[in-house]
Amino acid sequence: MYHPKLEKDIRCPLEYGLDVFGGKWKSRIICVLADKQTLRYSQLRTQMTNITDAVLSSTLKELMKDDMIARKQYDQIPPRVEYSLTEKEKSVVPILQHICQWSGAYHKEDNKNTMAQCQKCDYHGNPL
Repeated sequence: MYHPKLEKDIRCPLEYGLDVFGGKWKSRIICVLADKQTLRYSQLRTQMTNITDAVLSSTLKELMKDDMIARKQYDQIPPRVEYSLTEKEKSVVPILQHICQWSGAYHKEDNKNTMAQCQKCDYHGNPL
């Protein structure tokens, strides 16, 4: 796992928010879990396209470290693990949806790369 040489120097709440939700995969994972509620790793992997297992695993660990995603492990054979959004994360989903609406008003849409989950924000035809 990558470890930065310098500690992060976060000085304002916006920087914290961008650190927690920023990046290519975090927002996509959050959108999938907001839509599907609870998923096993393999189901989450299926919902995410073009992500490697290493990146998915690493991103899930980062989100769990920030208390954004809950991981529930069941003691059974075969082992079963489920992921879901925490209450902390659920509280920010409407804010992320507003960001999606704003972005949708200015983003040139490319239908072949639009994820099905992104349709949940309902930004089409709703310019700000």
